Amino acid sequence: MGDETMTVYEFAKGLILEAGQQIREKMHASIQVETKSNPNDLVTNVDKETETFIYNNIQETYPEHHVIGEEGHGHDLGSIKGVTWVVDPIDGTLNFVHQGDHFAISIGIYDDGEPYAGFVYDVMGDTLYHAKAGEGAFVDYKALSQINHTTLKTSIIGINPNWLAKPKSEAIFKQVVADARSARAYGSAALEIVNVALGKLAGYMTPRLSPWDYAGAAIILAETGGTATDLLGQSLSIQQPSSVVVANPQLHDELITHYFSHHQEVIQAFHQRIQQS
Repeated sequence: MGDETMTVYEFAKGLILEAGQQIREKMHASIQVETKSNPNDLVTNVDKETETFIYNNIQETYPEHHVIGEEGHGHDLGSIKGVTWVVDPIDGTLNFVHQGDHFAISIGIYDDGEPYAGFVYDVMGDTLYHAKAGEGAFVDYKALSQINHTTLKTSIIGINPNWLAKPKSEAIFKQVVADARSARAYGSAALEIVNVALGKLAGYMTPRLSPWDYAGAAIILAETGGTATDLLGQSLSIQQPSSVVVANPQLHDELITHYFSHHQEVIQAFHQRIQQS
């Protein structure tokens, strides 16, 4: 992005903080809740208004940039040439609706498909996690350290327990959970990936996630030495949904080699199904 890179980074920081402030101001107003693909897949007027606010500001300032957003922007984008923003206006909408907490705004910025900068803003905690590729990761103004290597038996992992109640995904994850020290679920993929970058979780995994859920946090994770791929060890795309496993490198290798590789056909079937939906 040439000489404008610092400007884009600082612009994105200001934009995500302003969007978060607007959400906090709307917390006590009447929130309109709708369902999307299923009764537990919720969207609110705040999701839509926040994405529109972010989209409009990007287009006014950088009209040549592309935007892919959870609530509809850029879903038909054919090319990621140039600068692409991948936006989740509220990651953790169920938490937003039921708890009023533990949700985040996520923004990943990519230049010709390559990571440029990632931002995850814990709105109610007023904490910004951010990174520019190759220049380290930060929580607000404090630099994050490189994460430690662990084995599964000494690791706390993140996974949605719903996946253990479904036969096909249970087959993939049951033994992983059994062999881990313990498992946790936070309800926001972006914050769970950030928790891996912070070393609070050793890993996080799911058979299905959309690009806007991980696009920002994956850049932060990479800057702390973490690894993010699909369950077969392949690179993640910002154009289509995928299974996801993020972890410190030692744990990531253990999970791929000793667990997920034994379920290759089931995982490939998951990929085919979610990419056609």
